[in-house]
Amino acid sequence: MDSYISTAKSWDAASFDAETRSKVKELLAQNGEELKDSFYKNLEFGTGGMRGIMGVGTNRINKYTLGKSTQGLSNYLKKVYAGSDIKVVIAYDCRHNSDTLARTVAEVFSANGIKVYLFSELRTTPELSFAVRHLKCHAGIVLTASHNPPEYNGYKVYWTDGGQIVPPQDHEIIAEINALDYGNIKFKADRSLIHLIDTEVDEAFINASVANGNFNAKGKDDFKIVFTSLHGTSITVIPEVLKRAGYKNVTLIEEQAKPDGNFPTVVSPNPEEPEALSMAIKKAEEIGADMVIGTDPDSDRLGIAIRNLEGEMEILNGNQTMVLMTKFLLDQRKNSGMTGNEFIASTIVSTPMMTALAKAYGVEFKTALTGFKWIAKMINDFPEQHFIGGGEESFGFMVGDFVRDKDAVTSTLLACEVAANAKANNSSFYKELINCYVNYGFYKEKLVSLTKKGISGAEEIDQMMVDFNENPVKSIDGSKVIIVDDYNTSTSKNLHTGKVVTIDIPKSNVLIYTTEDGTRMAARPSGTEPKIKFYFSINAALDKAENFKKVDRELDSKINRILRELKLH
Repeated sequence: MDSYISTAKSWDAASFDAETRSKVKELLAQNGEELKDSFYKNLEFGTGGMRGIMGVGTNRINKYTLGKSTQGLSNYLKKVYAGSDIKVVIAYDCRHNSDTLARTVAEVFSANGIKVYLFSELRTTPELSFAVRHLKCHAGIVLTASHNPPEYNGYKVYWTDGGQIVPPQDHEIIAEINALDYGNIKFKADRSLIHLIDTEVDEAFINASVANGNFNAKGKDDFKIVFTSLHGTSITVIPEVLKRAGYKNVTLIEEQAKPDGNFPTVVSPNPEEPEALSMAIKKAEEIGADMVIGTDPDSDRLGIAIRNLEGEMEILNGNQTMVLMTKFLLDQRKNSGMTGNEFIASTIVSTPMMTALAKAYGVEFKTALTGFKWIAKMINDFPEQHFIGGGEESFGFMVGDFVRDKDAVTSTLLACEVAANAKANNSSFYKELINCYVNYGFYKEKLVSLTKKGISGAEEIDQMMVDFNENPVKSIDGSKVIIVDDYNTSTSKNLHTGKVVTIDIPKSNVLIYTTEDGTRMAARPSGTEPKIKFYFSINAALDKAENFKKVDRELDSKINRILRELKLH
């Protein structure tokens, strides 16, 4: 008998409710691909926690997979904090079943004698990260699948420092979870240990967000913003943050303001996708707005559109917004006085322009694997240093360290500060970006994602990475590859000299090729979606702003040549 069938049959037991058992019997009777995909493996923790399609089965998000994870986490907390009155805080987003799954998680914690602070309604992920430390909790949970499609949900675990769990804790927690049977889950709640929270924490978070993201920029009175929450959680806080920071001309996209797990007005609630901002951009053109901002369902990513040199709305990528917001924070820090212990941070697949920026300002640049948990770990590991800010190419940014995860709430305010200040000085967000290209080099990036669903898709992604290892790329657009960084083996090899050095970053299934002309290509399977991603970075000198369009076209042509060469066009 196939193992997934025997696993499915084990779910037809007294420890599972009648509805679950009925659905499992139905899947067994059909014996199709859905049965196999639901039970062929256990959901795993990736770069953004545990995320998957909702339904019955070990490879699905449901009360039992989340209950087992929560039971394992409860056991771990009681070992690590033996003798303490353990506290956790739980938030959830707008997705289907998020509220009921959050309640289930709260009940399991309480059944284990753990005090729970549960948000009474949906809240943003950055507020959850903030709340962990604000409420002096030992851990936090947020129920969210970020920007994934409507059928997904997820479970992210935060530790005492407000950051997501990292090694070795994640492996230790997983070991606790794997040691359990579903019958070990304690579902019988102790209601006295579950406390609903809302406005008091909201006020503290809003005040902290404004304190960290507001720099009293000039020109707020006539700076026009169009904001969309894309049916997500940010509607609960971003309009209020902007208002308290002094922005009066904020237009909300009402059709997308109501939280809705179906995300009815967009193909995908992902601000990385241009289509997601189309309704907001249309409104911006109608009213002559200066900036469009949209956030994903749990409000940890933000997409920005601003007016280009022709006065048309243009969507920026995550690298561009990261560079300009980091530069603005560095300028503020420089004006108040550098102390020499500052650092900025980004990820191995983000723009190398961050390195050039750090060098120009004389601050340290730290680089991490994909996922903000690694940046949060840096802050925790180097308490003697001051984290200014940083981000990643996938539209995430963090301002200071009061939130220990990407934070679209405070980053939205910061983006408005940058743009309003530029406009007041007869410049613009776009022109300031071009100035960065002149000063630090014109870096241009491109992301290509290939979706490969199901078991066969996962196998295909694995094989693609094997092929890249066994048959490495020799050149890109005529430029020889000179460095191969293999994060799976923690080695960086110089192909000219043959020298191999150790990469001092945790192992990850990532390959990065760098050529003689500075072109860079990275390949990595996504940790949260059935995708393999290819990241390209190219660069050229830009001697003056007037030549921006010419060099921009040349870089676009180079990227297109590379995509055709690698058959990714």
